[in-house]
Amino acid sequence: MKLSVVINTKNAETSLEAALQSVKFADEIVVVDMKSTDNTVLIANKFTKKVYTHDDVGYVEPARNFAISKAKGDWVFILDADEEVPKKLATTILDIISEIPESGEKSGNKIGKAVADCYYIPRQNLIFGKWIEKTGWWPDHVLRLFRKGHVEWSDDIHSIPITSGEVKELPAQKDIAIIHHNYQHVNQYITRMNHYSSIQAKEFVHDSKDIQIDSKFIFKKFYSELLSRLFAQRGINDGSHGLCLSLLQSISEASVAMKVWDLNGFPETDKAQEEELIEEISQFKKELAYWIADWKVENNTGFIKLFWKIRRKLYF
Repeated sequence: MKLSVVINTKNAETSLEAALQSVKFADEIVVVDMKSTDNTVLIANKFTKKVYTHDDVGYVEPARNFAISKAKGDWVFILDADEEVPKKLATTILDIISEIPESGEKSGNKIGKAVADCYYIPRQNLIFGKWIEKTGWWPDHVLRLFRKGHVEWSDDIHSIPITSGEVKELPAQKDIAIIHHNYQHVNQYITRMNHYSSIQAKEFVHDSKDIQIDSKFIFKKFYSELLSRLFAQRGINDGSHGLCLSLLQSISEASVAMKVWDLNGFPETDKAQEEELIEEISQFKKELAYWIADWKVENNTGFIKLFWKIRRKLYF
């Protein structure tokens, strides 16, 4: 079985070489560049002759299917320009696509031959200088390995790929996880957030014209994401990294809602909506109290744990 690696790029000169070095085991590397203005294309040309250009529309999805169409392999592996494939994952991929029975014994892993058409692979996100294991960032399974013709992306931003055939998920193990050099600085996060939230807001207006955007909607978008990231997904256990990422993701959700409000002409809030906002703030206080009690239960023993169990039940 032949393997094609597909990479979409845009001004990726600082990370692309490491990404390409990590996938030299593939039979073919296809790079589709979205009109970079740095040395991205020059770097790509050092590793492959299959370098193509696609219009830059501000996000990757429209160029994804084009890139896949250029791949000639039986199997396709998608890699972003700021990612790397560790050696154990490379071995696992080759083992999967070899379709040799009991090949897991040969390579020393337990994955075995290909038993599916599409594979979700765990991803290790390095953010602000640290591997983020909580806050919803691990194992961050992403659909990256598939038989040609079994996956298609829509042109919508952050769209979920459409699959056909059987789908499997590799186990959440660090040594077979894609290494993702994600946000390196807070400013980088905020810059991307501003860019993508504007695109998402326009799509929301186009697709969800009947949804009313008011202060209650905006506030709920913020606090639902905050409680989910900080408590349900245990961002609080990731220290300052978890807190900051929880806040940033919450602001991102609220930014989309506020930009939709902007695009709708800044509609005024009436008295009834003010009351609804107050009720939503009260709901936030109740849910926050529940999650504080839940954290106390998890981090205490004996009588104190029992006390917080009772408190938690009162807020459920």
